[in-house]
Amino acid sequence: MNMNEHVNFTNNNLRGEMRYDVPMSRHTSWRAGGIAQRMYRPADLADLQQFLRQVPAGEPLIAVGLGSNLLVRDGGLQGTVLQMHGALSELRMDGKVIYAQAGVPGAKLARFAASNNLCGAEFFAGIPGTLGGMLAMNAGCYGSETWQKVETVQVLTRSGELMERTPQDYEIGYRNAVLRQQNAMSAEEFFAGARLKFETGDVEAARLNIKALMEKRSASQPLQLPNAGSVFRNPPGGHAAKLIEACGLKGKRIGGAQVSEKHANFIVNVGDAKAAEIESLIYEVHAKVLQETGIELHPEVKIIGDYAKHE
Repeated sequence: MNMNEHVNFTNNNLRGEMRYDVPMSRHTSWRAGGIAQRMYRPADLADLQQFLRQVPAGEPLIAVGLGSNLLVRDGGLQGTVLQMHGALSELRMDGKVIYAQAGVPGAKLARFAASNNLCGAEFFAGIPGTLGGMLAMNAGCYGSETWQKVETVQVLTRSGELMERTPQDYEIGYRNAVLRQQNAMSAEEFFAGARLKFETGDVEAARLNIKALMEKRSASQPLQLPNAGSVFRNPPGGHAAKLIEACGLKGKRIGGAQVSEKHANFIVNVGDAKAAEIESLIYEVHAKVLQETGIELHPEVKIIGDYAKHE
């Protein structure tokens, strides 16, 4: 899939790194997936703005952090992946709130808040992603959600314009945050950062809480195997894991993909799983639960890219 010669970037004043034909298995937590035509890792926010100003109008773009909620099909991705993790990494106090850029991991954010005597950020340590992805899906765990802590967000338009939005600009729900009144100008925006508000608290208590949450996560989730976190959203008033387990699907396997024996709402890569095997297992679990219980589970993970030609 080498079409790199068809897209020209002027590269004037760019300080980031452009790579070609990049295996997405190296950039997703499932350790599976096809080839991305291009991947650009900006030097910083200003460099990303400059890059976006040069991107051809028809070029597909996708922002990726730790790839922890993402399945890239085996046929790979057309266009350019914007690598946020390690690039948009600024994290600082801005008065009484925290300013964090989209590439900051949840665990780092939690520790930073605790070190600044702020409490209420501990749950971020249990989310294996970066802030950009957590904003996009209103990620949460242990009773807290990302947008509960948001004062304002920074977004980048496809043309490189940096804007500020408030939570009132979004329809925010369970594992979902959608811009209200979308139009052609706002149809493709990327989260660049956010100002997050927390309560003043006891730094030692916050650190102990983080430690307890991480121990709970380690005890209940199959962290020793490649996974993408919870595969399905919890249905209203219920738990996806309990439904999947009740249908006898724990341990169900397709190729190298397996429903975890430890946590039924996790699919793990037990040995060089293809993205197609993971996706097939997702669909099989969905169909079985619907057939057995009448409850439709909705995937929490994002599935993108092309199918492999032989599929």
